[in-house]
Amino acid sequence: MKKTLSEHIKEITRQRIETPDLGRVLAEKRLRRESLTTDGRLNIVAADHPARRVVQAGSNPLAMADRADYLRRISEILIADAADGVMATMDVLEELLILSHLIEQSGGKSFIDNKVLIASLNRGGLARSAWELDDPVTGANPRTCADWNLDGAKMLLRIDDEDPNSLKTITYCTEAINHLLYLNLPMFLEPLPVVREKSGLLKVKKDAESLATIVGVASALGESSSRLWLKLPYCDNFQIVAQSTTLPILLLGGESQDEKVVLKGIKAALADHPNVCGTMIGRNILYSNQRSHVSMAEEINGLVHDQIIIIT
Repeated sequence: MKKTLSEHIKEITRQRIETPDLGRVLAEKRLRRESLTTDGRLNIVAADHPARRVVQAGSNPLAMADRADYLRRISEILIADAADGVMATMDVLEELLILSHLIEQSGGKSFIDNKVLIASLNRGGLARSAWELDDPVTGANPRTCADWNLDGAKMLLRIDDEDPNSLKTITYCTEAINHLLYLNLPMFLEPLPVVREKSGLLKVKKDAESLATIVGVASALGESSSRLWLKLPYCDNFQIVAQSTTLPILLLGGESQDEKVVLKGIKAALADHPNVCGTMIGRNILYSNQRSHVSMAEEINGLVHDQIIIIT
């Protein structure tokens, strides 16, 4: 009898012990797409939050701390072909590679072949830490992405004018962009203007003016912008943001929201702005409040690729 997905997930630890290099071997031989996109658009599942000590989704403060459940949700979306791929830290990518292999061994189909795999590089700016805006590369580096046959890299760049640590992270991002250029790999950069509240927590400034001005900074980083994508939040007057660059934009999801709000923003951005080329969303897909994660992923995938734009 075929094993369930949950049973395969339980086998990952054994594989880690018995064949510690299995993840890299599988990554090196996996089938990759001939090009990054099939139609100029991407729908990517974001799965790098736990590495920065962000595990809450909705009302559950430890939702993403349950690794088996986390992997189940991500893999079910990929198995359903409801996303182009996944952006994650190396531990998660390795687990997905091993899980796909275990499914193949039991007669199933790989859910990793021809999927876009993007490594999240800088997770050192731990949420709520004193050094949060000093956000160095603590995971994979650009060389890792090439060695592991990955499709690209992602970095987070938060800028607070009052915090000198922001400049350090600008430098980290620039160095990674330049390294990726020499490896012919894209960078997915998430530039966010932030402000520290009285509570000490950082808040993203989601107004069009703040986002548009930081886009100008992000677009100019590195020796060339030829392989640079931007990951940005949707906001009111988003046309101001979209018009601030010719770079391709992927919409992020941010903290869990009402699904109608998320979908309406995606629909509007895709309909109105040709350089909005898809999504890179985590919690609002994986932990949707109103429907299953697969159903939410399928709807977003349809919006991104089939361009079913009916705003109600």
